[in-house]
Amino acid sequence: MQLTDHIRMVKIILVCSALVICALSLIWSHLLVADLANEERNRMEVWAEAMRSFEQADEQTDLALVLKVINGNNTIPVVVLSPDGSVQAHRNLDLRGLEEPERTQRIKKVAQKMLREGNVINIHLDDDEVMQICYDESLMLRRLAHYPYIQLGIVLIFVVVAIFALLSSKRAEQNKVWVGLSKETAHQLGTPISSLMAWTQVLRENYPDDELLPEMDKDVHRLQMIAERFSKIGSRPETRPENVNEVINNVIEYIGRRTSNRVTITAELPSQPLYANLSAPLFEWVVENLCKNAVDAMNGSGRINISAFEEPARYVVEVSDTGKGIPKNRFKSVFQPGYTTKTRGWGLGLSLAKRIIEEYHRGRIFVKSSELNKGTTFRIELDKKEA
Repeated sequence: MQLTDHIRMVKIILVCSALVICALSLIWSHLLVADLANEERNRMEVWAEAMRSFEQADEQTDLALVLKVINGNNTIPVVVLSPDGSVQAHRNLDLRGLEEPERTQRIKKVAQKMLREGNVINIHLDDDEVMQICYDESLMLRRLAHYPYIQLGIVLIFVVVAIFALLSSKRAEQNKVWVGLSKETAHQLGTPISSLMAWTQVLRENYPDDELLPEMDKDVHRLQMIAERFSKIGSRPETRPENVNEVINNVIEYIGRRTSNRVTITAELPSQPLYANLSAPLFEWVVENLCKNAVDAMNGSGRINISAFEEPARYVVEVSDTGKGIPKNRFKSVFQPGYTTKTRGWGLGLSLAKRIIEEYHRGRIFVKSSELNKGTTFRIELDKKEA
């Protein structure tokens, strides 16, 4: 299993755990709110009984106790409707700033809402008339019902910020490692390359007619270019108008000399030069990586086609092969560091290519299409405003 698969599995486990915790928290809060709602219902039944005693009071009724119960409700909104449906009394309603008849209309509207929600207790009087006690949830109960969602929202925001900060820190640390490794590689290559250049000069003086010297010179210059590419990682490379056709032809010439005759490399290039602002060594490196991956995907036998063309808003380069293809669920993960299907290699080629195109050229690189056992097409887009 790839490292990316392990990371994806860890993310899935964390998300599932978070969902379970949220669900348990909401269930517990719902049960708590339901218990408090039942408690308020019981309180209102006692309050309704006190109202019945008050309406039917006689000389034996303890009015002090009845009034204490009635006046003790300072939190639950209540509207008392007389048998004919008119408002007889109300408590704990927010009627601030309202004058008659707006106050009466507001009380009736609140009472109708309470009736629709089923928050009503019927009181049967002695003369077979029914008085209705309409009530609503208290302010504390409403706040408690909303509190879990507010709490979960705050926790979610905190988790998102923490994950973003962690990923940013990890990305910055990875960038430092990449830059340090690249620059150290360029530094270490500098000394042997200088020595090779000196030795080729000595050989040229002693054996001026040797047929191998031009090839040695090409290889030494190739090493120089590789060292230059590594040295540019981590710093903003200078871009200038470059002929894309020429860059692609250089890649084809280099790859063609180092692959077997079973690999055919073709190019579809515009007849006129296609100029874009590029760092030629880095852009050439990207196309080379795509071609080398294509050769590996075809097991050293097949066809690679490189095309370049201009669209109204961008320049486009596409590299297609006839290899084994990429599953659709791997289209994005192929650009992650460490992703590789080969037994050798670090899986850094496409990751570096993505960094070069997106960070240094402000473009895009992605898998345009792929079909298993038929081939893959990578697409590079350079915005004309940037390029």
